[in-house]
Amino acid sequence: MTQSKHPIGLVSATTIVAASMIGVGVFTTSGFALDALGSPSRVMLAWAIGSVIAMCGAVSYASLAQRFTESGGEYLFLARALHPSAGLTAGFVSLLAGFTGPIAAAALGLEAYAGPLLFAPDHLPPPSTIAISVIVAAAMLNTFRVSMAARVQDVIVLTKLALIVGFLVWSLMKIGSWSTSAPNANQLEPLSLFTLANQLVWISFSFAGFNAAIYISGEIKNPQANVPRAIIAGTLLVSLIYLALNAVFVYAAPMETITSQDKISEVAATAAQAIGGFGLEQLVRIAIAVALATSVTAMMMTGPRVYAKMADDGYMPSWFSFREQPPAIAVWFQAGLAIAVVAISQLKDLLSYLGLTLSLCSALAISTLFLLRARGQISKLPFWGIPPTVFIAATVGFGVLASWGNPIPAYAAVGTLLLGLAIYPFLRVKA
Repeated sequence: MTQSKHPIGLVSATTIVAASMIGVGVFTTSGFALDALGSPSRVMLAWAIGSVIAMCGAVSYASLAQRFTESGGEYLFLARALHPSAGLTAGFVSLLAGFTGPIAAAALGLEAYAGPLLFAPDHLPPPSTIAISVIVAAAMLNTFRVSMAARVQDVIVLTKLALIVGFLVWSLMKIGSWSTSAPNANQLEPLSLFTLANQLVWISFSFAGFNAAIYISGEIKNPQANVPRAIIAGTLLVSLIYLALNAVFVYAAPMETITSQDKISEVAATAAQAIGGFGLEQLVRIAIAVALATSVTAMMMTGPRVYAKMADDGYMPSWFSFREQPPAIAVWFQAGLAIAVVAISQLKDLLSYLGLTLSLCSALAISTLFLLRARGQISKLPFWGIPPTVFIAATVGFGVLASWGNPIPAYAAVGTLLLGLAIYPFLRVKA
């Protein structure tokens, strides 16, 4: 029996956006941010700025999604609005940084949090075993019917959100037991724009999935209306969750505990232990493991749709294409790439590169709104052009500042962006 051409409804599309965003970034970055910025209030300021930038990006992408209703994401936007070579650049960014890297990062983060739950300390499996198993399971799920994968995704994401809300409610009920410590304002060093920019690059990776629905537009019911709704609703929901979570993460335990080097990447578990002891810490580890599992499955669903669109245009082998059935070959190709990255990378090494590369690619896609308006292909810019202007200026500006003291991620990001341009003449097989 042939499945519906548009099997994904508004709720499923919104949960895919939420699942793609709530991943390894929010559960790891705030310890590093607190250490760098020096106070919980500054960390909250950084997350608030990141939320505003992400909402500007979501509003801008919603406008693009009304113009382009096919699946394909930034590849489709740039190929149609700018030039096929720009689309190919975005396609390779999606291949390397948009999905492969984040899938690997989420799987590695899941392994770090789930390992102590599943195995005794002296009986842990070989490194990367859990991460690779999760990737394989996600690929198997997305090889079946899209509607089935979407329903499973809905259940898991709703469970994840329920666990997160439960943790927040419990934390607020125990607010009297929070052991916050923060330096006096007079003791703080002046806030450096370079330091803030570097933290915002990390934070931007936590918001990178706000555009997830555009990758599966062709499979969403009434995409011209539902894709923009899913993008904006998902981003707003996740922004509120992030602000609430980080308030707990940075205020519930003493600064010196959160920023100690053996716990700095486990800020969520540290906060839970401070509020509710070992039992709550274990529950939070479960919630994080579920959150990261949904990130892997969501990106395993959306990523192969980009490669399928590239195959339709002649820039990938034809066997990546799909019509009525899920793109099984593209799914397993994506899984293979993610497994390779898991095998050769460390979690921390991926984050700065991914945050910078993805945000720059999104800024390039959003810039096409101004080109489309100048051509008369869209009637107006969203909110007089303020959201796209803010997103582009903030992304580029903070990216430059962050790269000033640490240029290696910037070199890698620019190299990834240039890769598509370099190989375009060799892959141009279809006009």
